[in-house]
Amino acid sequence: MNTIRTLCFVIAALSSYAALIYRLCQARRSRHDSAYWTLIATLVLQCFTFTMGAVAMSGPAFLGVGNLAILLMHLSAVAYCVAAEIILLQWAAPDEEARRRTRWWLITGCALDVALVALFVLADGTSRPSSDFDTGSGQPLVLVYLLAFMASQALPCVTIFRQCGSYARMTENESLRQALRVLRVAAVVLFLYCSCRTLNILTAASGIDIGAWKLASNLFSAAGIVILSLGLTNSSWGPAASRLLAWGRSYRSYRALYPLWRDLYESSPDIALEPPGASVSDLDYRLHRRVVEIRDGWRDLRPYIDRTTVGGSAGDAGREESEESRQAFTEAARIKRALLAKQAGTMPHDNKDAGDFDDRDTDNFVAEVAWLTKVAAAYSKLGTAS
Repeated sequence: MNTIRTLCFVIAALSSYAALIYRLCQARRSRHDSAYWTLIATLVLQCFTFTMGAVAMSGPAFLGVGNLAILLMHLSAVAYCVAAEIILLQWAAPDEEARRRTRWWLITGCALDVALVALFVLADGTSRPSSDFDTGSGQPLVLVYLLAFMASQALPCVTIFRQCGSYARMTENESLRQALRVLRVAAVVLFLYCSCRTLNILTAASGIDIGAWKLASNLFSAAGIVILSLGLTNSSWGPAASRLLAWGRSYRSYRALYPLWRDLYESSPDIALEPPGASVSDLDYRLHRRVVEIRDGWRDLRPYIDRTTVGGSAGDAGREESEESRQAFTEAARIKRALLAKQAGTMPHDNKDAGDFDDRDTDNFVAEVAWLTKVAAAYSKLGTAS
């Protein structure tokens, strides 16, 4: 059990150090930004908190003083929560409100740390077994100390959760909105840590052994800190990650459209503006070209599209649930039969050579790609033209 607890502290510490190093790499361009240095201070406190946690798990004494690592971890955790509140205010709150509430949090944090030191000294914390600060062991002063510490952690979780929700609705900065949403999730997970930790303390004080369930608090703590580290660095890596995800979606669409584009290109080579290639260095351009070329190839097939064609095979269409999917199968079946008709040189009597082009034409490129991808997927299921 101690091994898992130590591992959770190490994971939290490593994620904290990774976030700190990542942010320190931006010091040159952000050195005049007060919010940046507040964030650095927050991450330093986060690193120190979980480093002390790992040290406390490795032995009862630190610098020759019993349970000093536990006290330093708790004091740093309070300061860290205060710093997280302040950085959130600097990110999203109006300047006057941020200054006023920052003063309140600084005073509250100092008062909580003083109270914890006083309770630690009164409880003779340096001479007690370290296990007493894990469960309280029925000692009233230690129990009060632990419950005061948990209250100092739970309150910021609640306020951060509420503030992140309201600030995310107010801001127009998409990167900041994403960071606030991630921080909101972290606040929920860390509140679960506080709840589980408080339950551990109270059940131990009541003489109830909950066994391996004690580890739930450590797991929630490690998960919450990892998520929090991501939230505190989201404004830097978030836009790049969003671009990478968008590129991935475009690449999947580009590949998914290939079977349909290939058969249309073989039927009408003139639709290609330039010779086909495998490079995806300019993916946005190539995806646009592929969509345009599919539409052009589709138009070239109009004299061969049988307007009486209803859809694909009954089995293929029947497996699809949505109306849009059934329409995609219908269009895919018409394209396939039109390609076969063009190869055979037979033109249907009731074709689509006349009239408007009504195959889900749209000026919304994202919707166009989504629709053609559905048609291409249905086309692949029906089999390529031969």
